[in-house]
This record gives sequence, C-alpha cells and structure tokens, in this order.
Amino acid sequence: MTALSSSLRVALALRGSLRKPCTLGATALQRTGLSMTASPVVPRAISTAASAKLLKVVQAEVKHEQEQYEQIKDIKNFLKNSPFKLIDKDGDVNMALERETEDKTVRIEWQLASPFDPEAVDDAEGGEADPQTTEMAVIVEDKKTGAGLTFYCSTQTGEDHRYIIGMVKTFDTAGEKESETSYNGPDFEDLDDKLQESFDEYLADLGMSSEVCDFVDAMAMDKEQREYVRWLKSVQKFMEC
Repeated sequence: MTALSSSLRVALALRGSLRKPCTLGATALQRTGLSMTASPVVPRAISTAASAKLLKVVQAEVKHEQEQYEQIKDIKNFLKNSPFKLIDKDGDVNMALERETEDKTVRIEWQLASPFDPEAVDDAEGGEADPQTTEMAVIVEDKKTGAGLTFYCSTQTGEDHRYIIGMVKTFDTAGEKESETSYNGPDFEDLDDKLQESFDEYLADLGMSSEVCDFVDAMAMDKEQREYVRWLKSVQKFMEC
C-alpha cells in the first residue's frame, strides 16, 4: 500500500473533521452568549468612486505597457531559421521548443522569467547582481520505445558555451519520465571529463547552441511581459462589467 504524504494525511484528516455534524445544543449556545436567531446580513455597497479610480489606473497602465512593448527582433529571426517549433499558449507560464529527427523527438522546456527575485535584489544591493539565467529541461525521446534522457540545464553568460548541465535523468516509460521520485542522475560535474564532453557534443548534435540559449532567455522575459499585459486586461475587463 502506498504511503500517504504528510500533507495529504493532514488534508484527509481536516476533511473528516469538517464533515462531522455540529452537536452544540441550545443550552451551550446560551452559555456562550450566542443567539440562535441569525441576524440579517446587510451587504456593503462597493464604492463606485474606488471602482472608477481602479479602472482608470488599470486602463492607463494597459495603454502605457502596450505603447512600450516591442518584441525583440532576434525572436522572430530565430524562429524563421531554426528547425525548432515554438509551443506557447496564452495564460500558460510554460513554453517549449520542439523538433524531430529521424528517430528522436527533442523538446526544450522552460518558463517565463520571474518578475521578482528576492535573491537577485539582495545581490544587486550588495553590488553582485547576476545576469539573467533560465532553468530549462532538454528532453530527448525515442519515437518507437518512449525511452529517453532528460538534461536539466541552465543558461549562462558567455560566448563559447551558453548553458551548463546539472544532471542527466534516464527514463524507459512515460510514467518514469514524469515521475518526481525517480532518480535524476548524479551531479554532472562529478562525471568523468570525457563523459561530460560526450554529453555536450550529443546535445550540440541535437541542436543545442548559443542561439537556442539566447532565444530561451529572450522568450522568458518577453513571455513575462505579455502575460503581465494580459493580466492587466483581465482586471480591466472585470472592472468594466
């Protein structure tokens, strides 16, 4: 039998307690000073002035952001000249680049850039601000068997090598690929130098390059900005109802 996680046990226990009927009688209510007759709830009117102010400010912010936004030209240029296809859906923080070789599917997954990073703020205050890096997973899957490798990577600054590998996970099934408890592999730096070099060359052969990393970093920032504007428009639409 699969063991329940501590959070799940707490949730189940809480759900059980919420289902228990209330047994507080009239005498007990009298002792607590509570009245058995419920007082009518008078709804508070929403301030029209506050609503109008919020709507006006949001509308101004939407206008400002739309006027300032301009997508980086390198994003479009990359997609025109790359074998990768971009997968990007409005409202979804995840993005992916995908391509197919003769017998493999290669998928690079990452998320939009965080609009606020406390660690980055602390570094900046200390004069040690780090350039943007983006966490990404490069998944290589065999079309026939479904087995494959997942490279956990991160972009880095530099012209020669724009990404570093943290770990390399192996999987034989779709379930194992998505499992959060399966072994993710050893620290990449602990591997033999020749093995590290071979993995790097393998990824390069599949299309990983400085151009891909530049695109991933740029799209992470671009996506965050587009989702912010989308969020503003959602607030505006709600306030206009």
